[in-house]
Amino acid sequence: MFQGIKYDILSLFPYFDYICSIMKRKPIVALIYDFDGTLSPGNMQEFGFIQAIGSTPEEFWTMSDNIAKGQDASNILAYMKLMFDEAHHHGIKLRQSDFKRFGRHVQLFEGVSEWFKLVNAYGEEHGVKVEHYINSSGLKEIIEGTPIAKEFKHIFACTYLYNESGEAVWPGIAVDYTAKTQFLFKINKGIFSSRDSKMVNESTSDDMKRVPFPQMIYFGDGETDVPSMKIVTMFGGNCIAVYNPERPEKRASAEKLKKQGRVTFTAPARYTADSKAFKIVCSIIDKIRAENELKRLSR
Repeated sequence: MFQGIKYDILSLFPYFDYICSIMKRKPIVALIYDFDGTLSPGNMQEFGFIQAIGSTPEEFWTMSDNIAKGQDASNILAYMKLMFDEAHHHGIKLRQSDFKRFGRHVQLFEGVSEWFKLVNAYGEEHGVKVEHYINSSGLKEIIEGTPIAKEFKHIFACTYLYNESGEAVWPGIAVDYTAKTQFLFKINKGIFSSRDSKMVNESTSDDMKRVPFPQMIYFGDGETDVPSMKIVTMFGGNCIAVYNPERPEKRASAEKLKKQGRVTFTAPARYTADSKAFKIVCSIIDKIRAENELKRLSR
C-alpha cells in the first residue's frame, strides 16, 4: 500500500511547478526558440569553430552537405561527424569546455541579451509566469557557452557522447526538423529529459499538462521549423517567423510561411523594447491572461 502511495506522489514531480502555478492562478507561457537564424544571425559553428579548423562557412557546409547527399544521410549527423573529423585532423580537442568556449563568441541579434528580462517583467506585471526554451538542431554545448544560456528553462539540442577523458567520441542526440516536435510535447508535459520516451507517451489529462499548447509561442526562421510550427499552430498556440532584416530573402521566406498558414506573425529579428516581436509577444500574453481569467470565471 505504501509503495503505491509513494509512486503516486513521485509521479506528480514533473508537474510540481504546474500544480503550484494553478494554486497561484498564474498560467505559464512558454517562449520556444530555434537558435541559428532566430536568436543569432548565423550558424553557431561559424563563430569560432570553423575558423579554428582553417575553413570558411561556405567550405564547411558544402562538405557537410556532400556527406549527407553522397550517403543519403541525415544532415545533422553529417555536420556532427564533420566537426568531429575536422577537429581531430587539426588537433583540436572537443570537450564540453571547448564547445562552451566557442559559444562565448556567438553573435546575437540586436536586443537578445535584454529580451528575456523585458518579457519576464511584462509577464510578471500581467499575471503570467514566462519561461524560455531552446529547440535547436545546433549544439547544446555551444549554446550553453553563450551569455544567454542561463535564461532558458531547458535547452533541447544536439549533443555528443564523451569518453572518460571528457572528449567527444560519438553523437549522442541528433535533432532534425521532425525530432524537434517531440520536445514540444515534453515542454507540454513538463519533461526535461531528451532521453525520456516513456513519460512523454503516457496519457495525461489536459488539466495536468504543465504548459498547454495555446500558451506556447514558437520562434523560428526557416523550413526546419515548419513541423514544429505546424504542431504549435494546430493545437492553438502562436508562431512567429523572424528574419534577418539585412537579408531580403529571409523576409521573403518568413512571408511565405505566413502565406502558407505555418505562422500567424512575421517580424524582424530585433528583440528590443520597441520591436515588433516584443509587441506581438505582449499582445499574446494579454490574450492568454484574459482567456485564463474567463475560464476561471466560468467554473
